[in-house]
Amino acid sequence: MRLLELRNINKSYKINDSQSFQVLKNINVSFDKGELVSIIGESGSGKSTIMNLIGGLDSQFDGELLVDGQNIGTFSEKELDCYRKDQIGFVFQNCNLIPHLSILDNVTIALTLSNVDKNERIEKATKALEQVGLAKHIHKKPNQLSGGQRQRVAIARALINDPEIILADEPTGALDSETTEQVLDIIQSIAQKGKLVIMVTHSEKVAAHSSRVIQILDGEIIKDTTQSVSDCSSTLENNIKQSTPKVSENLSFFSATKLAAHNMKQKLKRNILVALGVSIGIMSVVTMLALGNGIKSYFSNMIDSFMNPLVVEVSMEQATIDPNDPMSAMTAIGMKEPFKEENLKELSEIKGVKEVEKGFQYITMTPSNSISYGDTSCYLMGLTSMSSVLTEANLAEGKLPSAENEILLNQSVYDELGHDVLGQVVEVDALIDNQPIKGEFVVSGVYTAGDHNALADTNHSIYVNYSAIESLLAEQGHTLEPTMVYLVADDENTASQIKTTITDLGYGGSTQEMMGDQMLTMLNILTIVLAGIAGISLLVSSIMILVVLYISVVERTKEIGLLRAIGARSKDIKRIFVSEAFLIGITSGTIGLVTAYVVSIVVNYFSMQIFEMNVMNLTIPYCVVGVLLSTIVSMIAGLFPAQKAAKLDPVDSLRTE
Repeated sequence: MRLLELRNINKSYKINDSQSFQVLKNINVSFDKGELVSIIGESGSGKSTIMNLIGGLDSQFDGELLVDGQNIGTFSEKELDCYRKDQIGFVFQNCNLIPHLSILDNVTIALTLSNVDKNERIEKATKALEQVGLAKHIHKKPNQLSGGQRQRVAIARALINDPEIILADEPTGALDSETTEQVLDIIQSIAQKGKLVIMVTHSEKVAAHSSRVIQILDGEIIKDTTQSVSDCSSTLENNIKQSTPKVSENLSFFSATKLAAHNMKQKLKRNILVALGVSIGIMSVVTMLALGNGIKSYFSNMIDSFMNPLVVEVSMEQATIDPNDPMSAMTAIGMKEPFKEENLKELSEIKGVKEVEKGFQYITMTPSNSISYGDTSCYLMGLTSMSSVLTEANLAEGKLPSAENEILLNQSVYDELGHDVLGQVVEVDALIDNQPIKGEFVVSGVYTAGDHNALADTNHSIYVNYSAIESLLAEQGHTLEPTMVYLVADDENTASQIKTTITDLGYGGSTQEMMGDQMLTMLNILTIVLAGIAGISLLVSSIMILVVLYISVVERTKEIGLLRAIGARSKDIKRIFVSEAFLIGITSGTIGLVTAYVVSIVVNYFSMQIFEMNVMNLTIPYCVVGVLLSTIVSMIAGLFPAQKAAKLDPVDSLRTE
């Protein structure tokens, strides 16, 4: 069985919908190992087409093309990629070396596509370069070599995977006569080592070095001549043939990333500018998120500092107002329906509740409630019971009440009665449940809601012990019913669960807390809106990445054709370009995070000086989101150019100048 057989091969190119041009006509020829065959003919005769068919670069033909008895015309794209990688070695007229890779890397590229270990790649490539006389030049770039040296690099690259067939397209077309002889000696010695070498050439002089010459004219073989050639001194050593079996692995993502990094170095300034553009978008988004998080943290901490996080406030529905009594509407503002015993029992049985505190809150716009100190008095808008909700942070002056007859004044009452009232006895006249009460109390401290709620400090209210009001009403034969209940939890997590439970049971929560939640919700929305606006720059950046990678595909079309010729799959080409987008994304994300971190330090420094607060809170999750967002946006933007690169026809790509 012959190594290579072409049986009734016909090949046509479509000119338009109704016309086609037949470039090969009933080609029947076979080849065997050890032959050095020259295919000669005029331009357009079909010799390059034959080479493309044998090399698996073009699979659209009629007939059978058998290699080791297998018809490659029936191969899938994946099988053709493996065929080119393992069984074919290409030597091109223009060498087609990748300019930004060293000579060593140009030779190892075929092994890289096979995912061969780095040390093994270097060892094999070094040996191959030594055998073509380039041991001293392995770290040079292609533009530092002469034409003959570059062609010898191309020969070493063609041999590195130990292919059975070497295809040489005008291998000496761009060389002087002396260099031509050197290259032909190497090619001859390759055939003498048992390889099938097929050269496409115009030159009769080159063909004279072949053991067989096939002449083709207008797509038909018109002459097939066997000739004797003199032995040449073997330039290649006997161990050019690899001793290890062929590798069937494919290009790994890590190897693709390394190739992408090599490619990016060639346009370093351009890629840095792209990365900076993307990083601005990432920095903007992360900064907005950190700003929103910082402000939310500030408000949350401030609310927590004025409310015991272990206490959950519970209320009933709004109290019923008598439509026939206009004054009842004025006295019932803010009042809730009282809790019944069954309500208190239900709340006490909630999991995690260790204590239930009764409470009340009465708010009125009428002058029926007042407080007096000596000759000075003022009306009271609010009367609220003491509870565990209040903490030391709620005090502007004095201390929390420790005795039943001690009360807290808010800032406005304190200012109106006079600052000497602290520790003194005051008289309270109030209407509770439509029952007038009067009692004397000692002022233990002054309540403040802080700078975040100045209104609460100006509404003329006091805090009184529940038991004290209960006793005053009892003296008149009335019972105080709680309009608020405070549930003391074991820990903050339990408190959060209790809040959910009371909502499910149909109870209301703290007015202050609901207002705080609304504030935080508004801040969340504002943060998302600001981050979305900042994200527009990311969209612009992604378009920039798409354009840059698209330009890169155009610039490297010939390189893509070469990679396909030496066995790179469409998936490998796509992976290389996606890897470039990945590297841009990682770099951009890193630059963006570093910039955002520096911005947060500067902003927090000035905000601390002016507002005594850090307005930016850059957290690890935001950093992770920033890098992921940058990477994902970049890779999505790189998909279209990567798809375009993967779909390029290898034959057309190799012809690109």
